[in-house]
Amino acid sequence: MIIIPAIDLNDGKCVRLLQGDFSRVTVYSDDPVTMARTWQEKGAERLHIVDLDGSRSGSPRNRDVIRSVVGALEIPVQVGGGIRNIETVDAYLRMGVAWVILGTAALKDGEFVKEACAAHGGSIILGIDGKDGEIMVEGWTEGTGRSVIDIAKRYEGLGIHAVVYTDIRRDGMETGVNIDATKKMAESIDIPVIASGGVATLKDIEDLLKVERSGIMGVITGKALYTGALKLEDAIRTAGQSSRSE
Repeated sequence: MIIIPAIDLNDGKCVRLLQGDFSRVTVYSDDPVTMARTWQEKGAERLHIVDLDGSRSGSPRNRDVIRSVVGALEIPVQVGGGIRNIETVDAYLRMGVAWVILGTAALKDGEFVKEACAAHGGSIILGIDGKDGEIMVEGWTEGTGRSVIDIAKRYEGLGIHAVVYTDIRRDGMETGVNIDATKKMAESIDIPVIASGGVATLKDIEDLLKVERSGIMGVITGKALYTGALKLEDAIRTAGQSSRSE
């Protein structure tokens, strides 16, 4: 299981939101490139970036910052937020982004998702954001009445690299990962799952490792790293020790 540090971009700055609420934002750095390099130096194998402004507007708003981050790193980067058409997918991949994350688009334009998968195969990640099992879209501002598992199963067999499953109620709250919901998602689909939302301490990493074989390939962590509640080196070491013990 890989440990993936997160950088959320708002007005070009590295921030964290509480439960996706833009009125509850904390700025952690004015220099996302330096922050990204820090995570790489500490041993990260990949980086997760979300263009929060893009999520709300429906099109990229921090493209130049993301280009700078990608150009500064040796590790691969996955990017989400405001990716709603194939032109944006193409542009990010040409920029050097390894994987693009399709979220709102997966529910509102299934044909686009299929087109992106057909064109770019394993470079597509499906971002599924849920609250109490319901899909949320448009930067987590709209409920849909649709099940998180139902939407994930719709895209099985298309060569999707992974599903990033975020529990909105826990995101940025450091209240612990929703292990049961994440395990259920992983067991319900044949696409690898990346857990997201709620990582608080090393215990969350240990708890996820216990159910890793259900199909969990990684975990994204943000606020806990920025507050110091979790040290990236410790998380990576713990995940590595688990792999070697199998």
